Amino acid sequence: MKGVSVQDQSSVAGRPKSAVPHKATADIQHWDVEDAEFWERTGKKIANRNLWISIPNLLCGFAIWSMWGIITVQMLNVGFPYSQADLFTLTAIAGLSGATLRIPASFMIRLAGGRNTIFMTSALLILPAVLTGVILQDKSTPLWMFQLAAFLSGIGGGNFACSMSNISSFYPKSQQGLALGLNAGLGNFGVTTAQILIPAVMTVGIFGAFSGLPHDLLQDSGTLIGKIEKGTPTWIHNAGFVWLLILVPLVVLAWFKMNNILSVSPDANSASVSLLKVIILYLAGFLTAGVGIYLYLPAPSGLGILNMWAVVVLTCVATLFLLRAMPWNIGASMQRQFLIFRDKHTWSMTVLYILTFGSFIGFSMALPLSITVIFGFTSVEVDGVVSRVAYANAPSALTFAWIGPFVGAITRPMGGWISDKVGGSVVTQVIAAIMVVASVAAGYIMMLAYSSPTPEHYFPAFIALFILIFAATGVGNGSTFRTIGVIYSREQAGPVLGFTSAVAGYGSFIAPVVIGAQVKGGTPEVAMYGFALFYIVCLVLNWWFYLRKNAYIHNP
Repeated sequence: MKGVSVQDQSSVAGRPKSAVPHKATADIQHWDVEDAEFWERTGKKIANRNLWISIPNLLCGFAIWSMWGIITVQMLNVGFPYSQADLFTLTAIAGLSGATLRIPASFMIRLAGGRNTIFMTSALLILPAVLTGVILQDKSTPLWMFQLAAFLSGIGGGNFACSMSNISSFYPKSQQGLALGLNAGLGNFGVTTAQILIPAVMTVGIFGAFSGLPHDLLQDSGTLIGKIEKGTPTWIHNAGFVWLLILVPLVVLAWFKMNNILSVSPDANSASVSLLKVIILYLAGFLTAGVGIYLYLPAPSGLGILNMWAVVVLTCVATLFLLRAMPWNIGASMQRQFLIFRDKHTWSMTVLYILTFGSFIGFSMALPLSITVIFGFTSVEVDGVVSRVAYANAPSALTFAWIGPFVGAITRPMGGWISDKVGGSVVTQVIAAIMVVASVAAGYIMMLAYSSPTPEHYFPAFIALFILIFAATGVGNGSTFRTIGVIYSREQAGPVLGFTSAVAGYGSFIAPVVIGAQVKGGTPEVAMYGFALFYIVCLVLNWWFYLRKNAYIHNP
């Protein structure tokens, strides 16, 4: 495909060539959005087109990555023969896989180009969507098949890193806060979309005979508009198949209407070679994530020899080393980008993005099943033995779980916009303080609800506190990404954005594991108190690096 070359000094009919309308093609040779004239006459239109195609592709990625938080709730309602611990594990597997894939994805734009990368990573989402739909048709499907589907769903998590890296290249620094906030914030709506759309499509056999027979609910469920009584047929397998209706046109749109900026992607080759690079990079992430999951899961699914923290560190480090050893000039290109790891701000911003995005995606994954387990069961003592039994007046997770992620997504662009006005670090400090207080309060409410014979009385306070936490994470997501855009050059910002989002993505693995373990032990509040302690550490770190009198960089 012939490239577009825009030269500021060239002229056609007495006008700069940058002002001449041209047919958009995949490759752009010259790109200088810090030049106000170039931006207004040429850059803005191209950048906005790429942004508004990127957003729905990223939305689908988030939806497929996070869908196990909703699917596991309905699997419990339908009567799939797995324990609550097994179901929490499915969300954790998707989380670990998605976070790990963000590491290679953060380097894809330079190696393969923006258009090529977004097209390929979105097309790969079809694999987990189809597999999930097929295996949910049969309640006798072995657990390892669900673990495999959750593992492949991590592709959607990985896509965030390359999407943000790509969009950061299209906009001038003065507008990156809003642009990245829109891409990430509206992309984050994928979590809400999954939590609203999946329960809705489960109520109707929209795919006819292709989607198979429905299952009957063994306990009450719900949708956005209300409760669904037990005994009602549910097409749970539509949770996977429905994404095909959205993905196919989006993948086509990405291929024909997005662009590669060659000055940002100097190592991009022909389209076929670039697409192969994307696949190879994701295979590297799958390899290390798969080994990590196998070492973490207990028998018979794995060896169970490493704890959660060891798995995160081992998987992350192993992925980085594997990428450096890549052939075909991939490793050599990555070694140049690995210079970001010598900068202390890479590590400080990574911790701060765990505070914001790690909390957002972690709670998004864990909240639906947490609502079901904490408020859908009550403790009953029989002959001195306390057991948890289903509770008839429980609120439905499928009715309420979407609210928090929705608020978190809608406030992300706001966080970028406010940070453009007052500075990102000030905004981050405020939301961190809010998260400390709200997490402690939420933990206390969870403790009261778990031990109460009428847990629904505590549900309004519980959901209100989590909405507050999600709102704070959304604003903080925008502020931290704006800060990175100010600290780093255009070439470094993409890999840093990708790496910080990769490490923060491990929140989607940690939160379900931590909350699931504490719920199993009867102490769900301990998880929230632990998160609050981490948020205090982030308060101190942000102040030391960016807000004290002699800060390294003041309020970027």
